[in-house]
Amino acid sequence: MAIYNSRSVLHDIKSRELQGFQGRKRPLFAYTTSLDDRNDEPSCSTGVASSHNGVSTPPMSVSFAKTIRNAHILGVTDEDGYVNFIDTRLKLNPSATEQENAEKAIVSRWVAHENSVYDICWTKDDTSVLTASADHTIKLWDVEQKKCYGLLKGHEGSVKSVSCHPTNSDLVVSGSRDGSFALWDLRCKPHQGMEWITSTEQVKGAHASAKQKRSRNKKAASPLPSRTVTSVLYLKDEISIATAGAVDSVVKFWDTRNLRAPAAQASPLQGSMTEMKGRQHGITSLSQDLNGVLLSASCTDNRIYLYNVLQLEKGPVSSFTGSKIGSFFVKSTISPDASHILSGSGDGNAYIWQVDNLDQDPISLRRHEKEVTAVDWCLQEPGKIATASDDFTVCFWNIQNRNYLSPRTTAVRRRIMAVSNSNTDCIEPCLQKESLCSSSHNEEIIQDQSLIELMKTPETIPNQFCRDRLLQGVNLNEAFDKTPESASRSPSSVLSPPSSVKKRTIRDYFVVC
Repeated sequence: MAIYNSRSVLHDIKSRELQGFQGRKRPLFAYTTSLDDRNDEPSCSTGVASSHNGVSTPPMSVSFAKTIRNAHILGVTDEDGYVNFIDTRLKLNPSATEQENAEKAIVSRWVAHENSVYDICWTKDDTSVLTASADHTIKLWDVEQKKCYGLLKGHEGSVKSVSCHPTNSDLVVSGSRDGSFALWDLRCKPHQGMEWITSTEQVKGAHASAKQKRSRNKKAASPLPSRTVTSVLYLKDEISIATAGAVDSVVKFWDTRNLRAPAAQASPLQGSMTEMKGRQHGITSLSQDLNGVLLSASCTDNRIYLYNVLQLEKGPVSSFTGSKIGSFFVKSTISPDASHILSGSGDGNAYIWQVDNLDQDPISLRRHEKEVTAVDWCLQEPGKIATASDDFTVCFWNIQNRNYLSPRTTAVRRRIMAVSNSNTDCIEPCLQKESLCSSSHNEEIIQDQSLIELMKTPETIPNQFCRDRLLQGVNLNEAFDKTPESASRSPSSVLSPPSSVKKRTIRDYFVVC
């Protein structure tokens, strides 16, 4: 049974004023926190073992492919340097062992590095993947041929995180244990006499503490692990980069055109970070929804903070507790539609929270026996998630029976956002092409007059699911008003600001905290 938010008459009037039409109500998870009812419990396939030649190895990262054609393929990296591709659509035998399931489900495997692979990133329409390793390098692989055709070298420590530009797959950002993050252009050729690509820009000491900065000038200053850049993220505005480190809970935002200093920063703590006393908690991972409005940051204080990038000066709009984030291997991620947050935990469970219902306890996914580390949402198959654990297994979960969003509705509305005023002539062909992807949804798409009206709207409009939601501390009038002044604060307006507003750098779009 679906559970909906109760909405007052005033809220409906406000929603109509903001949206211009009556949108669908987004269903929420319906569940009991005890999960005693088997019909209300998310289904999980039998775990797939992470092992090679009979030797178990802990998985380090998981990532679903991004295109519709390959969305069911899950990339998994491990501590031994392997890359594994798992077909998550196969029906595995519940009575089979994890090793038997792995032999059936793994469709491709190869040794990518001679050391741990901490992160994997799909790129170039899923024909390639980037792997970030403890051997201080990043490699670009041809998925079909299992061949490395790009070596990125320049970090002096383990590469912990890698992220691709949202629209240009040749642009990459990486974060390392050496305390720096670097920008790469895959179109660059290696310098003469070299076999690897060097970074185009590198920012050292991006998250160094004040004490570490003072010790830079010392001759024997040894590298400190606490300065690690734990996570990097290319934001949806196509200009900005978000970075986080192990030294504190500050998220820094950088303008790629001017990397001398961060353009903005956000933190759950009040006041200047340099004035805070006591233990500082680092951030393990960053994630962003498809529209680029919300950004989540999992922190070692056992909280996951949610920020509105349009209102960074206000701090986190909400935080989520329940998981145990005791190590930097425990990750979290926000769902593509920004409705839920998924996180691993040190207690052997994974947890899912509703973004707009803080009073509801999280769903507890109980299947693993040890710390749950890497997690991911399937972009094209809503309701499918993957979790990896130190018990040497990877599990797939299906939570679609909890009234999760239909994939067709999400895909259509995402395409609508890309339609500009100058491309209104191609609206009908786009709609027809999208309807061919799934015949079961053709009638629904064509008959949804609200979608057609939205496609005729000249300006770019944030995703309807985000606009329907009332986050605590978020001013919807300020965040989604269509005036030039408020539009200029949107990350997507960096490349094409309104004609009535002159902006020069990303500093004008973010308010420094």
